[in-house]
Amino acid sequence: MTILAKHAAQRLVYDALHAHGVDVQFDSVLSPTEGMLNGRKTILLGTNNYLGLTFDAGCINEAVEATRSQGTGTTGSRVANGTYGGHIKLERKLAEFYGREHAMVFSTGYQANLGVLSALVGRGDHLLLDADSHASIYDGSRLGHGEVIRFRHNNPDDLYKRLRRLAGQPGDRLIVVEGIYSMLGDTAPLKEIAAVKRETGAYLLVDEAHSMGVLGETGRGLAEAAGVEADVDFIVGTFSKSLGSVGGFCVSDSPDFDVMRIVCRPYMFTASLPPGVVASTLEALSRLQREPELRANLMRNARRLYDGLQAMGFQTGPEANPIVAVAMPNQDVAVAFWKQLLESGLYLNLAIPPATPTDVCLLRTSVSAAHTIQQIDTALEMFADVGRRLGFLDADRRRAGGVA
Repeated sequence: MTILAKHAAQRLVYDALHAHGVDVQFDSVLSPTEGMLNGRKTILLGTNNYLGLTFDAGCINEAVEATRSQGTGTTGSRVANGTYGGHIKLERKLAEFYGREHAMVFSTGYQANLGVLSALVGRGDHLLLDADSHASIYDGSRLGHGEVIRFRHNNPDDLYKRLRRLAGQPGDRLIVVEGIYSMLGDTAPLKEIAAVKRETGAYLLVDEAHSMGVLGETGRGLAEAAGVEADVDFIVGTFSKSLGSVGGFCVSDSPDFDVMRIVCRPYMFTASLPPGVVASTLEALSRLQREPELRANLMRNARRLYDGLQAMGFQTGPEANPIVAVAMPNQDVAVAFWKQLLESGLYLNLAIPPATPTDVCLLRTSVSAAHTIQQIDTALEMFADVGRRLGFLDADRRRAGGVA
């Protein structure tokens, strides 16, 4: 027995997956859409590289120049020696992009949720979370010591009922939802949730990690697309999806916003982003704003993949977004399907409980603006080929409308 014996059940799952060879180590990554795996060129369809900017020449040049002139890291937190001119500029540009007064940059998107949620909600407060919230949201809620209340996924009526039960109780109420949910690719019913927020006097935070650069007329996310930005008090997001780097942020109009710089422990006690990362992120943010065709190409590819999978009879998520997930009947079938796709030259994510909602096993794809139509069609052909081999595309399943 060891101190880690308490995780025996999870170890069994890990060992079983490891035995099936699901540990992927790329020989090299060639572009936003292709990599070398075991000596074979492989289409990348599971990287969250939504705008395809990881190999953008401008972003790379900015990162290289900043690294040469300012070094590889800051070696300190933002409240010590880790604030450079680039950090201030990035915060200013993010605030301008979102039309907000304030912005904070964190070293990861995960830390942004940890820091912001633990700062906003304390003892005696109430944090209302969509049941399908990301792990970073749940972990941030634990740090704040407020009462955590889960409401049914994408159900504004259930949210309203739970808020009504708090009537008369002291403490602030903070509603937390996501722009695009990371497993099924569905969006929050944000107009309805904003209406509940207004009626009950709660605050509203939207995590736009998977929707920044994807949704909205200018790419600001679901709040922009739904026309409710004025109702959203805090927006949290990440640089590791559409902006192709790493880091996180929060923007807001709250007049007391800057106090978070001394109460967010994940901000205070973590080394700040390296200058090269800040520089590439600034260039990627600029690209997002001046090239709307990136979002158009992204959604074109997402719709083509989503429609193609549905036409074959696979069960996908409820709407076409860059995350397109295919439900599998059980873990064994999911692993077999995933392995055969990988052997065919297609990489995507194998997602299994407890990381998935409702304990369903998923083959999770994430589309990029950099994918060509030919790559999307090739991926569909691979799905069809493996589906036929595993009996997914017989007439009975097509009539049933899916695999679940």
